[in-house]
Amino acid sequence: MSFLERLFSIPPIRKTIWRFWYPFLTRRLQEGQVLFLNYAYETDPPVGLALEAADEPNRACIQLYHQVIAPVDLRGKEVLEVSCGHGGGASWITRTMKPASYTGLDLNPEGVRFCQKQHQVPGLTFRQGDAQKLPFADASLDAVVNVEASHCYPDFPGFLAEVARVLKPGGHFLYTDFRFSDLFADWEAAMAAAPLEVLSSRVIDAEVLRGMKINGQRSLALIQTYLPKVLHPLGTDFAGVPGSRVYEALKSGEVSYRSWCLRKP
Repeated sequence: MSFLERLFSIPPIRKTIWRFWYPFLTRRLQEGQVLFLNYAYETDPPVGLALEAADEPNRACIQLYHQVIAPVDLRGKEVLEVSCGHGGGASWITRTMKPASYTGLDLNPEGVRFCQKQHQVPGLTFRQGDAQKLPFADASLDAVVNVEASHCYPDFPGFLAEVARVLKPGGHFLYTDFRFSDLFADWEAAMAAAPLEVLSSRVIDAEVLRGMKINGQRSLALIQTYLPKVLHPLGTDFAGVPGSRVYEALKSGEVSYRSWCLRKP
């Protein structure tokens, strides 16, 4: 393990790094109207999801959100997305799935301000907050969505406990993320110990790799345009550009990307 990887493995240091990285990224990328910070998803044959013309450039990223929420009908529901990034997924879900309300929560205040300005959608709100201390009452939500963010959290079991706390009985946790192989056992143990019932679980490595290929050239262009050259290697890993360490690790099995649907009993 490299020195940088060891730093990222220490929870307090990891959280501090993310606190600086995400606001910096928002300031750099907002000129490029980057609405998604997650990886992407495509099947073979293609998903073929019907999208509005304005959403088409973000198809592969939207399809990752779609496969996460597909098991549950969100129409008329009270929904929270934890770590909503730049709000592209929150906007698409609110516009197409018609929840009663959708709140995008993120630790990054720069990102929240960007979302509030960029996504003017009825029923959709954004607020700053910590995934480890969700600012919602017990049993107040029908669904919690979490896309590719929990690897940043210093206390993942604590996050799962918070999700269970804010969900109503019968509410759903719609979740996807990745881990490196040395963390698989801890990840699986935390999921098994959570006060939530697993309804479905999928490994989606191949689909995410296809999505990364689709987005590769666009992601590389954004990195070269908006990030200083010294940060290009970190940017290519963050974006999953083909040939990057994260891409190759997912291809080799050193990284696994998985998707779950869970329910609060």
